[in-house]
Amino acid sequence: MNDEIDIYQDLKMRLISNGFEHGAKVRAEELRKVYGCSASAVREVLFRLAAVGLVDFQEQKGFRVPMRSPQKLIELTHVRVLLEAEGTAMSIRNGGVDWEARLTAAHHKLSHIEKRIHATDDPSGLIEIWFSSEKEFHETLISACGSETLKQMHSRVYAQFRQQLMVADRNFEFISQNIRHHADILEAALSGDEQLTREKIHDHLERHLTGKTMGD
Repeated sequence: MNDEIDIYQDLKMRLISNGFEHGAKVRAEELRKVYGCSASAVREVLFRLAAVGLVDFQEQKGFRVPMRSPQKLIELTHVRVLLEAEGTAMSIRNGGVDWEARLTAAHHKLSHIEKRIHATDDPSGLIEIWFSSEKEFHETLISACGSETLKQMHSRVYAQFRQQLMVADRNFEFISQNIRHHADILEAALSGDEQLTREKIHDHLERHLTGKTMGD
């Protein structure tokens, strides 16, 4: 893999799915060997990731994965609820049948994966596909909002939010609750009830507003 876009996407996924520990150094020299490219190409990707908050950069110290922070999780959750609730309400108004079909399909895939996780004692092989499917569902909720700015802000906040939870999310103790919450959000959105949809999105994320869901 040596295309800069592919490296960016792969590193981004690793950064939000426990590929690196919180606080760990991210070394361009090591990563260039992994990706078969120059260290300067890796540094360029890391600066792009720093710009969206997924790595920290300090002169003379280099790049590090952000530390876990209960306060940061609370702030990210508040902003995510605001963006996702408003974006979904806008999608309800603007999306039509095409959006409803895409949302239903995204939920079907996510529900299938979450039910598989719920039924197994070892979900490790499903973690990456769950990350991808959960992200797809929540992105589809806001996809017809008509605001590229809102979608870009949501993408950035979602990635940082997921990174803060990457240790806690691997135990999947929340999965039965997630199955119900995602179904509730889908039902509310398809009914066209904007206020109920906002409430269901808040209910889904409410447990993170204490900052106590980060794991040990």
